[in-house]
Amino acid sequence: MRLTTPFLKLPIAFDTATLAAEVNALPESAWVLHPNKFPGNEAVRFVTPGGEATDKFNGPMQPTEYLERCPYIMEVMATLGGVWGRSRLMGLAPGAEVTPHVDAHYHWHTHMRIHVPILTNPGVEFTCDEETVHMAAGECWTFDSFRWHEVHNRGLERRVHLVLDTVMTGPLWDLVDAAQNGAVAGPPMRPGSGSRAPLLFEQHNAPKVMSAWEIRSHAAFAASHAQPHPQLEIVLKRLDRFADCWQALWAQFGTDEAALPAYRRLANEARTEIHALGAPQILLRNHVDMGLVTDQLIFANLIMAPVERPLGRSPPIARPQLAS
Repeated sequence: MRLTTPFLKLPIAFDTATLAAEVNALPESAWVLHPNKFPGNEAVRFVTPGGEATDKFNGPMQPTEYLERCPYIMEVMATLGGVWGRSRLMGLAPGAEVTPHVDAHYHWHTHMRIHVPILTNPGVEFTCDEETVHMAAGECWTFDSFRWHEVHNRGLERRVHLVLDTVMTGPLWDLVDAAQNGAVAGPPMRPGSGSRAPLLFEQHNAPKVMSAWEIRSHAAFAASHAQPHPQLEIVLKRLDRFADCWQALWAQFGTDEAALPAYRRLANEARTEIHALGAPQILLRNHVDMGLVTDQLIFANLIMAPVERPLGRSPPIARPQLAS
């Protein structure tokens, strides 16, 4: 889901005292450093593949022991009605920051990210596409992570947000539509007054072999954000031809592992040609280049089968920073 505005505050609120009590009751050992070791950034893993101590995005998701210690947070998640992927508490120490970046990774393109502030202070500022907000404790927000965004904790207390990743569902669309129509939150949800439904967790979140239809969807998304460029039409035509050839292989083999070498040859040839035709020189509206975006959304995720090595990584970049 992509928003028409940088931020959207959903019309639902939660009990700050109960949220804070559950967070403060967690052992210090639950907190781990950010996977990229950003200073002052730490997390408590709540939903992970298999409920294990990992920061991976893909695999059947389950609650960790720490989420199961937080019944009200589980009630919040049930009431929101997501199908939950990787989710965490995210802490930001006083004086720390989340540096400016764009989330161009496959995971964020296919998911909605929800923030519920739990511990915060007036010095915490979240900026997205030059719009800055302070998210108050107990509120519920989402934002367009394909725009440049950053967070600063200029206060004297640690900031802790509940950060939930989910694919879009009917209940979440209802909240988004209500927010876009001007609805505001009522009184905070009291413990025990929310949904008692069991939580739903992703079991399928990465393709064994990506379909041609999904390839075309990602290509269309990149094209819709592209700035005018003399090579744009040529690059898009080559992407379309790649999708057609991929579909021809799919029609023969589907996800048969015997066809993986043929899929890989086709993908590597197409990626090389698309870059040679000028994809890295084509900028999107957020100033990220199309070569990077097609790498992150398509070529790095075409095959997730647990055999052979993945496609070659995209070249290292200084900008944008890709979050983990």
